[in-house]
Amino acid sequence: MSSRDHIPKAALYLGLAGVLPFAYAALCLIVPSAAPLGDWLLPNFAPDILLRNYGIVILCFMAGVIWGFAVHAPSPQMMGYGLAASTIPALVAFFLGFGPTHQALPILIMGFLALLPLDAWAMRAGLAPNWWLRLRGLLSSLVILCLTLGVLYA
Repeated sequence: MSSRDHIPKAALYLGLAGVLPFAYAALCLIVPSAAPLGDWLLPNFAPDILLRNYGIVILCFMAGVIWGFAVHAPSPQMMGYGLAASTIPALVAFFLGFGPTHQALPILIMGFLALLPLDAWAMRAGLAPNWWLRLRGLLSSLVILCLTLGVLYA
């Protein structure tokens, strides 16, 4: 594996740090006695709401990354497809904030799963770095696990 294929430490560590709110919320659902740890930062802390709201933010962020890749596409048609595809998850996520959490969490799982083919598209098109899909696979797996625990325990 060449150095271009290795996930940069900064991307790995910051990506894993971005999973921490998901993991903490999932932990609090499984072990409710852990929830007061978050009260100092999030008054009226509700783990299921944290999963939903943070999931919305991160899904939109990841869709924005696809937008960033798409603007560098080699053809206007490819760029248009990439931009359109990256907009859909953000629009869906926006509306999740108005509904009940128990309905939003499974849809967020589907949203994170739906982004993976877009990540693969960006990599195949040479728009994303060689290590991108490995990082996204790892982080998405962790996020989806946490959201699944939210579905089961919320």
